[in-house]
Amino acid sequence: MVVHSVRISIGLFSFLVSMLVALCQITPIRAALASGTSVAPPVIVIGFVGGFIRHNDLVHGGVQLAARLRKEYPAGVYAEAYENRRAQQAHEDILKLLDTNHDGKLSNEEKQRARIIIYGHSWGGSETVNLARELQHDGIPVLLTIQVDSVAKLGEDDSLIPANVAEAANFYQSGGLVRGRAAIRAADPKRTQIIGNYRFDYNANPIHCVGYPWYAIAFEYSHIEIECDPAVMNHVESLIRSKLP
Repeated sequence: MVVHSVRISIGLFSFLVSMLVALCQITPIRAALASGTSVAPPVIVIGFVGGFIRHNDLVHGGVQLAARLRKEYPAGVYAEAYENRRAQQAHEDILKLLDTNHDGKLSNEEKQRARIIIYGHSWGGSETVNLARELQHDGIPVLLTIQVDSVAKLGEDDSLIPANVAEAANFYQSGGLVRGRAAIRAADPKRTQIIGNYRFDYNANPIHCVGYPWYAIAFEYSHIEIECDPAVMNHVESLIRSKLP
């Protein structure tokens, strides 16, 4: 009789413990649902390299910048460099990152929660604007675009910033055979602020670039000087960091 009572007590105790554990697990979930909270997407920083440069070639300032951001922001920020020919892959990655409920489609709420920064050098600058324009077609806002000595790719317009971009900046130089876009303008000045079109003269103030291939040094040195200019890259980085958590 005593043994039977003990067994009942142990069984009842186990049942109560299991119910308490379940309640502790369910309560936060119910609270989150009641408050309407959900997982926030990361701040997305996309960098495009120029020419036929590899996305992981650390000689280039844009690749170095993405690597620094990844190291310093292990959570809450997605920072990656892409070849300019892989813009479609960057676009697809953005859509996946914004799909926080993983249902394969973006709701209006998921789109409006987007915090996206895009930067690029040379052809990468052209692809910066092109990706922002594709995101406009998706109904997705962009916080900031930055072009560094932007060179328009065939069939692309790197001078007109689409209205889904909140702020845009342009850095350029006008020396040598390859010259960057001298000015960008907003498709809708009421919605997009052009932070500035910043000109740099490397004839008067040459920059020593290390690690670049001989043909870049021989034929487009001014074009690469702006990318390895610490003043330019520090300004670019400062603009990006101003948008990070």
